[in-house]
Amino acid sequence: MLDAPLLPRGRQVDFTTLAPERWAPDFATPFNQRMIGGKVLVTNDFGDWLLLTPDEFCSFVEGRPQPGEPLYEKLRGASFIAKAVDIAAQAQRWRRKKQYLFHGPTLHGFVLTHRCNLVCQYCHSSVVGMERTDTDMSREVAERAVDLAFQSTARGLTIEFQGGEPTANWDVLRHVVEYATHKNRGIGKVLSFALVTNLTLMDDERLAFLLDHKVQICTSLDGPADLHNKIRVFKGGNSHEMLVYWMRKINERYREMGLDTNHYRVEALPTITRPSLSRWKEIVDEFVAVGCRAIFLRKLDPFGFAARSAKTLGYSMDEYLEFYANTVDYIIELNRQGVQVMERHAAIMLNKILIDEEPNFLDLRTPGGACIGQLGYAPDGGVYSSDEGRFVAAMGDDMFRIGSVDDDYRQLMTSAATRALVMAGLNDAQPDCVSCVYKPWCGQQVEYNYKTQGSIHGHMRDSNWCKKHKSVFDYLMHKLASADESDMEMFRRWTTNRTLDHFIVQ
Repeated sequence: MLDAPLLPRGRQVDFTTLAPERWAPDFATPFNQRMIGGKVLVTNDFGDWLLLTPDEFCSFVEGRPQPGEPLYEKLRGASFIAKAVDIAAQAQRWRRKKQYLFHGPTLHGFVLTHRCNLVCQYCHSSVVGMERTDTDMSREVAERAVDLAFQSTARGLTIEFQGGEPTANWDVLRHVVEYATHKNRGIGKVLSFALVTNLTLMDDERLAFLLDHKVQICTSLDGPADLHNKIRVFKGGNSHEMLVYWMRKINERYREMGLDTNHYRVEALPTITRPSLSRWKEIVDEFVAVGCRAIFLRKLDPFGFAARSAKTLGYSMDEYLEFYANTVDYIIELNRQGVQVMERHAAIMLNKILIDEEPNFLDLRTPGGACIGQLGYAPDGGVYSSDEGRFVAAMGDDMFRIGSVDDDYRQLMTSAATRALVMAGLNDAQPDCVSCVYKPWCGQQVEYNYKTQGSIHGHMRDSNWCKKHKSVFDYLMHKLASADESDMEMFRRWTTNRTLDHFIVQ
């Protein structure tokens, strides 16, 4: 049993011991700094970073290192010496990491229905009962949504079926797959489909269709049976039992198809509620037992039913961060014992830190993913900035509705609403973000800002969004600062990204 220490936090560097008259502002490229343990973390806007001793940091700030000296070469290699920066190379590097700015939205979330047969206490989607067929997306609306999605200037498109429970509107789901596949034959985009489902309405015929048409299947698993069934209530039976049955069956079908099941498997994620906080070890063990090799520790968001159930299911950010540290500590320990499993949020951050890659995770990029990274399509044909935008709409606020499937794509992308959301999602527009050491790797979500602070711009100093990500970055930096070669190999393994070629529909 691991101890449960609070997640280690960084702190700002104390400049009071550095005489301003000794600073050398022309020596360094612009940088930010933060204390990590006994060292000073410095980062620049290029995405480079170093952990310096306090003496090295003082020497750096005062511009004392000379060419040929170890500290100078270390600083030069990480682009911290202004006169030694290769501007052309850095421009190419910026373009590579910001390539998503040169494309349109790649993720298109089709809400096929608001109906659901589960009563999840935290549901972010504000679902309705199964009798409410009036909330289903029609074939006509679905086709217009596909036509609009294909107008995106992005080379690749992912159509993700959401709900409610999207398989409750199976005929339209099937029609969208067939319609989009046929449409793509004359267009040639890199097309893929994903299904977010609770698996309770799955049967062999439906599974055969999904496998034949290369639809990736994603689901939710909140932990052991008693925890999962308590939170994800299913009046028609044991939701955990059905979920695990279909997860294992689908993974077995992948194996029979000759796919590498270390790479191809049903993706699942838990939503962390108050009863989860003390059961971090059991949650990880459950994921490992059903064959998952990745866990995304999803915090409750302030949308849908979660806003109403916060008194019973909610928790403080400090409680979540302690849970996160305990869980990832345990995951690291399992890896040391030979069990390969990772925490996906940490893996996304490590991609940015260790291998200088931008995984295009929409919640951690700048500008954010609203409108230009994803679009959400409601059953009535409304087009929203994102999943979270339509979550807000389901709570009675159409703030993030930017148009409808009958609108012109270019008009949607250049509208005043879209421009405002993009500008609000820039770290460079946030006073606290511009001076944060994690600026080159972080991002924000305008919908979260709006729902929690009443403004799409938000106020990062008082934001739980900021506190969460800054604290997780601190945790990872502490781990990297103390990691031996074996741990570094594990962290680098977490950053291995392989394209899921099987799910691409050409």
